[in-house]
Parts: sequence; C-alpha cells; structure tokens
Amino acid sequence: MRAKYKGPVIQRRDQVDEGTTDQRLLDSRGPTDWVHTDPWRVLRIQAEFVEGFGALADLGPAVCVFGSARTAPDQPSYAQGVEIGRRLVESGFAVITGGGPGAMEAANKGASQAGGLSVGLGIELPFESGLNEWVDIGINFRYFFVRKTMFVKYSQGFIVLPGGLGTLDEMFEALTLAQTEKVTAFPVVLIGTEYWSGLIAWLRSTVLADRKISEGDLDRLVVTDDLDEAVALMVASREAL
Repeated sequence: MRAKYKGPVIQRRDQVDEGTTDQRLLDSRGPTDWVHTDPWRVLRIQAEFVEGFGALADLGPAVCVFGSARTAPDQPSYAQGVEIGRRLVESGFAVITGGGPGAMEAANKGASQAGGLSVGLGIELPFESGLNEWVDIGINFRYFFVRKTMFVKYSQGFIVLPGGLGTLDEMFEALTLAQTEKVTAFPVVLIGTEYWSGLIAWLRSTVLADRKISEGDLDRLVVTDDLDEAVALMVASREAL
C-alpha cells in the first residue's frame, strides 16, 4: 500500500501527494505565490524545532548511528548495526538513527533489545513511510535542516556504517561543522575498512595532496572493523567532557 509521512501526518493511497516539503520550500521556480507563503512556513519550521527540542531535551548521552536504508537483514553490516546498538546501550548511551529501515533499523533494534533508549529521527521522503518498529522515541520531520540540527545537537559522536549519498551527506556535514568549529569536535568512526578505504585513499591522495583539506581534517575520521574500538572512542569522548 502506498504511504508517506509528512511530519506527523500520514498519507495513504490516492492521498499521497507528489514531492516533499523541502522541495517546495527550496524551489523558487514557477508561480510567485511562494513570496507570500514562505513567511508562514517559518512558523512550521519553528514548530519542528520546538517539537524536537522538547522530545529530546532529557535524552542524556547519545551516539548517532548512520548507514544505508538499503542494507538487507542478511548483510554483515546489518548484524554490525544490531551489535553496535547493543554495545552503545551497555556503555550508557542512547542510540539515535534516522529511524528508517536497513542499517538504521539494525542499530535501533540492538538498542531496544538491550533495554536502552532507541531514538528515530525520520524525514518526509517520497519513497519511505514511517519509522521502523524498534524506535522508542520517534519524530518525523518535514525539513532536512531541522532534522540535521537534532542529530548534531543531541549526539556526542557518530558511528557510520556502509551507506550511500544520505550517509555521506551526514558524515561530511558533521566533519564540516567540526572543521569550522561550529560544533565541539566529536569522534566520527567509519565501520568497514574494505568499504571506506577507497574514499579515504582518495581524500588523502587527491584532496589532501591538492591542499583542499589539512591532515588534521583526515585525523577526525577513524576507520575500523573493531566494534569495541568504535564504542570505546565514544566512551572516551564522553569522559573527556
């Protein structure tokens, strides 16, 4: 059955509309009525911030786990996600994901099964509907930038499983915010040396070699296959606060 979430609203069957709220906000082509409607959208954006801050204010120490929505349950990175969720909870963290399927579902599942707090921050997309069943606290956002603010504000570190464009976007945004000192630096750990080694090699041989980044920027990334190491880095960062 066709379904889509628009913030807290669910649409099904022939009520599903085309496009997304972000798309309509950012698209200035076509009729000029956007000049008159955009100021009112500020109130909706404000409401999303208020809802997010209110729901997560008492979350406590948390780590965000990113990864592909396309990760199948029989793939090794799904099992890693479940194990990471469990180990983070056992180390005293809540677990935050994008709330979707795949690697996000895996981390939420591990956290929930371990008796910890499993958080999902969903987003309106044309091809996904709702939060996965392992989310204990869930918020559906209309606007990506509001959702991204919640990821950064309430996480003390990021663990990144194999993923695609969305995962890369979230990872590089976190690195950019740390590089520009918009946020206090926090650990970013990439799980899967085989998966991420090509990207790291390109960053070093091309981007660093061309002086587009510094060595310190690369030092912000830790690539490992050791889940214990990943969680230990999160614990060390928490204890250093």
